[in-house]
Amino acid sequence: MSVKRAAVAFQGTAEQKALLDAVIKKHRDEPGALMPVLQEAQGIYGYLPLEVQKEVSLGLELPLEEVYGVVTFYSQFSLFPKGRHRISVCMGTACYVKGAGPIFEKLKQTLGIEDGGCTDDGEFSLEACRCIGACGLAPVLTVGEDVYGRLTVDEVEGIIKKYKS
Repeated sequence: MSVKRAAVAFQGTAEQKALLDAVIKKHRDEPGALMPVLQEAQGIYGYLPLEVQKEVSLGLELPLEEVYGVVTFYSQFSLFPKGRHRISVCMGTACYVKGAGPIFEKLKQTLGIEDGGCTDDGEFSLEACRCIGACGLAPVLTVGEDVYGRLTVDEVEGIIKKYKS
């Protein structure tokens, strides 16, 4: 498996485009429309690739640079696709000290992706995050809403297997 940041090329559907057009139309005349449009666009597509940013730029009559600036400034937005199973490894102080680094490396190796990446099949995405407030369970990772604590590197592959389709 090769290591990559974004695994799949953008493939928006006509239905998604129609939904985005409706969102843009709904917010077009509102002051500060960019944020709600981007939030809803990410809900439609799962992320905000350049193709979607261009549509937002044209629809709201804003410079593409402004749209891109907002997308890259706020951490809630993603330029890359997310997997069906989103894995997040806490790299806060307690987790890091108790071994989150090697766990994260094992996940990268097992999945064949880097931080922020998505597997070719769209099943998994991986990201490092800061403290999630579960320091007593350090080191911690989440898969969607599921929390795994007091982890060891040896448990990583078993956790991944639970979520494979």
